[in-house]
Amino acid sequence: MTKQYFKELAAYNVWANNIVCNWLEALTEEQWNQEIVSSFNSIQQTVLHVISAEKAWLERFNHNPSIVWLQPVYKGTKNEHIALWKETSAGLKNLIDTFDEDTLNTNLNFSRLNGDAYSMPYYQLFAHVFNHSTQHRGQLVTMVRQAGFTGVTSTDLLAAYRLPLQ
Repeated sequence: MTKQYFKELAAYNVWANNIVCNWLEALTEEQWNQEIVSSFNSIQQTVLHVISAEKAWLERFNHNPSIVWLQPVYKGTKNEHIALWKETSAGLKNLIDTFDEDTLNTNLNFSRLNGDAYSMPYYQLFAHVFNHSTQHRGQLVTMVRQAGFTGVTSTDLLAAYRLPLQ
């Protein structure tokens, strides 16, 4: 794994999250909060889960010892969710852009939310973060369609590679 690979994934993550955020902006409040059973019970809850995970990992990567899991406490509006998601994924991209490639194989010591201690190489954690977001974006495709949204467009990595990602 190289830093360039993760820079591409981070750029892809921003690109794909921005596409999904555009869909979210078009949703009504009813669609945003509609019960749709998936891993989480609404589009809002699924989006907040992704934001919570991306933000928690960003804090871990920045060696913040006090991780706040947003999902049970964050009460922002739909637009605040969107803004926070864009800010967080941009923060991950910035972290990767400035990350020392020689550190990719170095372990990060961290605690999970339940307090269990882990130590894993940065490259595995970076791969996890971007894969996790991709998994839930895929769920959001189905969920927004079930809510009646018809403007879904591709967030596929292959489509992103055909564009000049920054």
